[in-house]
Amino acid sequence: MRFYWGPMDCGKSTMALQMNYNHARQGRRGLVTTRIDRSLGPQVTTRIGLAHEAIEVTDALDLRTLVRDAWNDGVRVDYLICDEASFYAVEHVEQMADLVDIFDVDVYAFGLATDFRSGLFPAAQRLFELADSVARIQVEVLCWCGREGLLNARVADGRVAREGAQVVIGDTVDTADVRYQVLCRRHHRAGDLGPAN
Repeated sequence: MRFYWGPMDCGKSTMALQMNYNHARQGRRGLVTTRIDRSLGPQVTTRIGLAHEAIEVTDALDLRTLVRDAWNDGVRVDYLICDEASFYAVEHVEQMADLVDIFDVDVYAFGLATDFRSGLFPAAQRLFELADSVARIQVEVLCWCGREGLLNARVADGRVAREGAQVVIGDTVDTADVRYQVLCRRHHRAGDLGPAN
């Protein structure tokens, strides 16, 4: 089980789709899953325009059952790509570990580590605890000041939000009612969105 994490815009979903492509190209069979993709549909989408059909992970979905059902239908499953894994339930992370340890299915999870308040998402915390390897995605995202962007700020009414539900769907475009902006730690803590905001 591998967990790849980073802030918004660092290419997590792009890497997930590339990983799926590379494995499929070598004859491996996999399932692509997601939860609360920005498209609000059962697909993995990227900001650079790539998209792929996916299975929407709900609270009721058991990933082990998903794989067993595929096997029962005669479909081989060698690996699982889990995009937006930080939005999964902690139980899903436990199921991912079971898939690796009991069923010999490789699991590649991609997601954010922290929410808009800079606190760990519960599923991300469990992935940090259980994953065989954890890697920060190396595509550098910059804060408006030019420093490395580390944290995702939720912007509502032109200000950095400090309270609210842990998960609220938004995008990075300035015209969205709720949007997100990657900031360095200094500017996230100060709530400074930069001179253009």
